Amino acid sequence: MDSQFGLINMWTQGDIVTRAVALLLLGMSFASWMVIIIKALDLRRAMSQSRATESFWHSADFADGLAKLGADPSNPFRQLATEGREAAAHVLHLDGAAKPQLHDSLDLSDWVTRSLRNSIDDSTGKLQSGLAILASVGSTAPFVGLFGTVWGIYHALLAIGAAGQATIDKVAGPIGETLIMTALGLAVAIPAVLGYNALVRGNKSVLTRLNRFAHDLHAYYVTGARVPTAANANRNVVPMKKGG
Repeated sequence: MDSQFGLINMWTQGDIVTRAVALLLLGMSFASWMVIIIKALDLRRAMSQSRATESFWHSADFADGLAKLGADPSNPFRQLATEGREAAAHVLHLDGAAKPQLHDSLDLSDWVTRSLRNSIDDSTGKLQSGLAILASVGSTAPFVGLFGTVWGIYHALLAIGAAGQATIDKVAGPIGETLIMTALGLAVAIPAVLGYNALVRGNKSVLTRLNRFAHDLHAYYVTGARVPTAANANRNVVPMKKGG
């Protein structure tokens, strides 16, 4: 592109406001792409971890089941299993706490449900962290670019007025350069919006699997058996020993 009408010319001929808008759009683009990449990797890892839950139920005991879930302490499915185990052991005084406590008025089902729900809420917060950045960039970047366009057109009109003539060669360059700001705003906003929607869909899938796993864990800790479903009714699930 000719240096007289390109991005370089826009930067060199622009004032401090034009440059500030360009830098702001660049920063917003960098932040949104960082969030998209990091959250996409986290989502991929969570989906991979969710596939180990079926192997968990075919384990000989709880310790073997945890080993199949993996050793990653940030694994939301492993955290869910350990939270449920600790909740069941605590309410049944299997952890050595023999003194009466307030939770003694709750039955095992309520206490385990509360603990599993808290673990899911924590995992939900981690999955959704960073999405606010994408939402903010997607909604504000076009307007930031539009501001840069309006500011540039204003200064282009002032320059044309000072020159006393508005021929095509005088107007095309300055107006075209200012419209680049609108294009930059859209170039920043569109990936942020698409990334946000894709991550939200992926998070919903992970949360659905977390809730399904929590439902099975709740049944296991309360009744000692996994809830039968169409997916596992015909499978020989080995009963796990409580504890581990």
